[in-house]
Amino acid sequence: MEQNLKPDAVTLTKALAAHLAAARPADLTPAARHAARRGVLDWVGCALAASAHPEIDILVAVLQETGGRPQASVLGRGLKLGLLDAPLANGQMGHLLDFDDTHMGGVVLHTSSPVLAALFALAERKPVSGEALMLAYAVGFEAGVRAGRSAPGHHQGGWHLTGTLGSIAAGAASGRLLGLDAQRMTYALGIAATQAGGMQQNRGTMCKSFHAGKAAQNGVLAALLAERGFDSSQEIIEGKRGFARIYSDVAAPQALTADLGGAWLIETNGHKPHACGVVLHPLIDAVIALRNRARIDPASVDAIELRLHPLVLTITGVTEPTSGLQSKFSLRHSAAVALADGAAGIAQYSDARAADPAIAALRRKVTAVADETLRKDEAHAAIVAGGGRHAVHVAHASGTTDNPMSDAAIEAKFLANATPLIGDARARKAAALAWSLDEVADVRELIALLA
Repeated sequence: MEQNLKPDAVTLTKALAAHLAAARPADLTPAARHAARRGVLDWVGCALAASAHPEIDILVAVLQETGGRPQASVLGRGLKLGLLDAPLANGQMGHLLDFDDTHMGGVVLHTSSPVLAALFALAERKPVSGEALMLAYAVGFEAGVRAGRSAPGHHQGGWHLTGTLGSIAAGAASGRLLGLDAQRMTYALGIAATQAGGMQQNRGTMCKSFHAGKAAQNGVLAALLAERGFDSSQEIIEGKRGFARIYSDVAAPQALTADLGGAWLIETNGHKPHACGVVLHPLIDAVIALRNRARIDPASVDAIELRLHPLVLTITGVTEPTSGLQSKFSLRHSAAVALADGAAGIAQYSDARAADPAIAALRRKVTAVADETLRKDEAHAAIVAGGGRHAVHVAHASGTTDNPMSDAAIEAKFLANATPLIGDARARKAAALAWSLDEVADVRELIALLA
C-alpha cells in the first residue's frame, strides 16, 4: 500500500506518467506530426460516416434524456451533449463501422476512437491549439500501446483492447491536454485503468463500438478527477493486483517504459482501406488481386481457399452472419464480397449484403486454414474456377506500416465518408485544416466544420 499512496513513490506507472506529463510539442518528430495529421483526418471521416447509424440514434436519445448541460459537439448531428456524453457518442461513432485506424505493433489497438473523441470534447471546454491536440494524441498512443505490451495475454483472455487499453490511452491523452503534472498524470492513469472494460463476446453487436465510446468517456472523467486531486494507485499497471497481472495470464511490466523517449508509437499507426476487422485485410487484398488479375466470374467459382494467420480464424470465424455488424467478423463474407464486388467498404458490410443469397452462396465456397508461420498482415489465397486454379500471396496488407495508405488515399477515404454528411465544401475545408493542424490556433475551428 505504501507505493500506492506515497507522493515520492518510484514506480513504472509513475515513470511513464512523468515522461508523458513532461512532453512538449517540440518533442514530436516530423514523422509523429505527420501521423497525427493523418490520424485526425481519417478518424473524423469514420465518425461522420457512422453518425446517422440507427444505433447512434438510440445512444443519443438516451444521453439527451439523462445527460448534463450541452458543452461538446456530436460530429455530424448538429447538437451538443455533456462533457462526458459527447465523447461516448463520438467514440462509438468512430469505431462503429470498424473503419478506424489500427496499431499493430505488438498490440492490436484502435487508438484514435477513444483518444480523439476524448480530446475533441475537452477542446470545447477551453481553447486548444492544433499542436497541443497533436501532442496529447501522441501521448495517448504511448500509454495505450505500452500498457497493452505489459499484458501480453490480454487479448487472448477475451478482453476487447479498444475498451480496456483505450481507457488508459484516453486518460493519458486527456491528462496531457489538461496539463497535468507527473503526480496527477499518475492518478489519471490509475483512474482510467480501474474503469477499463470491454468483452470480445460482444463482437458483432452494438456493444463492440460502445466500448470505444466508454473508453473515451472514462478517459475524460479520469483526467478531470485527477486535475482536482482525486487519487489512485501509483502502480496501477505493474502492481500485484495491477492491470498487467489481472488482465493477462502473463505480465511484462518492464514493457511499460522500455525504450521510453525513442520513436513515438503513433509513427507506426495503420489505417484501413476496408471497413472491417484489420485481420481480414490481407485476405481481402488477396481475393481482390485475384479477381482483377484473372477476371474471375463469381458464378464460375468452385472454391476459395485461404491460408491465414491463426488469429484471423479465432476473431473472424462467423460462418453465416445475419447482420452487417456480424459480417465484419466473417472471413467467409469478406472473401465473398471481395470477389463479387472487388471492394470491402461500408456498403459490403450492410445488413442487405449480409443477407444477399448470391453472397451467401459464395461464402459457402470459402475454406480457411491457419498457418502459424504467417504474420498477422499476410495471407495466401487461391480461387478454383473454370477448371483452373489461381493463387496469390499478400506479404503485407494495405494500410499497414509496411504497406501504408498514401496521404492521397487517406484524404479520398475521408472525403467519401464526410461529404454525404457535411457537403463537399465543408469536407474539403476540414481536410485542409487537418493537414495544417500544427498551425490551427483553436481546434474548435475544425470541430465547427464537422459538427
